[in-house]
Amino acid sequence: MKRVCFQLRIKPALIAEYTRRHTAVWPGMLAALKESGWHNYSLFLRADGLLIGYFETEDLTAAQAAMNATEVNARWQAEMAGFFEDLDLPPDAEFLQLTEVFNLEDQLDGLEAREQTGETP
Repeated sequence: MKRVCFQLRIKPALIAEYTRRHTAVWPGMLAALKESGWHNYSLFLRADGLLIGYFETEDLTAAQAAMNATEVNARWQAEMAGFFEDLDLPPDAEFLQLTEVFNLEDQLDGLEAREQTGETP
């Protein structure tokens, strides 16, 4: 499973409304995300509008394509577009993907494998 972390920026004047809209996301949107392969999806919002998203998927390109094929996503993206700063494309197409540099479970798995083979760090 691939871990994906991304960043966007919410317009500061719209943070309260953006947050309100995410307290009860449309059921059809929730179903589409799940069916399209978006798992363990979370959004984190800083007081100045920095938005960090995280999800897990088998294939990012396929998950994005599957969402882009849904009518509910087109409606959701159209409604959300005005909340973001500096975007020329819909938010789900223009997020800045961050590079993962550490994961505890991966490190522990690697350590365990090295210990089993007698390698020392």
